[in-house]
Amino acid sequence: MSKWPSLRYGDWVETRDTLHLFLQMIGKVRLKTHPKLNHWWHVTLYPHVRGLTTGRIPFGMSGFEIFFDMLEHKVVVSSNDGRQVEFSVPGLTVAGFYEALFSSLDELDIHVEILAIPYDNKSTISFPEDHAPRQYDRAAVSDYWRALCSISSVFEVFRSHFTGKQTPVQLYWHSFDLVVTRFSGKPFPLAGGTQSDREAYSHEVISAGFWPGDDSFQEAAFYGYAYPEPEGLNAVELQPASAYWAEKNGGALAILPYEAAIAEPDPAQTVLAFLDSLYAGAAQKANWPSEDLRHQHV
Repeated sequence: MSKWPSLRYGDWVETRDTLHLFLQMIGKVRLKTHPKLNHWWHVTLYPHVRGLTTGRIPFGMSGFEIFFDMLEHKVVVSSNDGRQVEFSVPGLTVAGFYEALFSSLDELDIHVEILAIPYDNKSTISFPEDHAPRQYDRAAVSDYWRALCSISSVFEVFRSHFTGKQTPVQLYWHSFDLVVTRFSGKPFPLAGGTQSDREAYSHEVISAGFWPGDDSFQEAAFYGYAYPEPEGLNAVELQPASAYWAEKNGGALAILPYEAAIAEPDPAQTVLAFLDSLYAGAAQKANWPSEDLRHQHV
């Protein structure tokens, strides 16, 4: 079976929306319980060999993990004392998932309260009140996980070329994108915006990611940008030929459609070429000390 499955937006959009809301609930638990980290790194989820995980979350003198298994389609909540509770996902409404998740946490004596409403989502119904039937296509969710596995591997190779500060490969559940971000080390505080924006953009960054599409951009794609945006960024030549520059929120956004990438003979090298061309061009335009930040693998 191909490790780079098709993720055409229209083929799984209803399942995608369901999965997004389920992951938001798990992410909000991590947001509420994990010690706060710089740039909101404490809120993210991480690729796992079978799905997505919170990783270990400190809780008092112990800890716990929430793992979404995208092969067996269940959520497993585990604590440091060896106890474990799990529940099946297919067929659940948003309210049903909320009840199952927090009942599992309570059973392990992990009592957490979250702001139980979707974040920046087309659904505005609170989680415990959303009883509408939801589509959950097992095969589509597993395909999404397989795509994340391959993409995460490429992102890790990309990370290995850089010696400066950078993020883990992590999924921001609010926007549903898998991200890897590099920092020049130079502060550049954002003027204006929300508190979360200012904390996220306190330093110069060149960021790349993957998202499965949404109603405003209905295709899965890789993307990249620089903050602050250097003059002439959208003149940087991107690789491969199917990559292009778009405009989003008044800034330049590099785009490589996912379906175009997986149509290439070597999708991994195609995605890596996109990331490398974005970074090299953006770093040159922004006058980053690229040679000082390059890992020579001696």
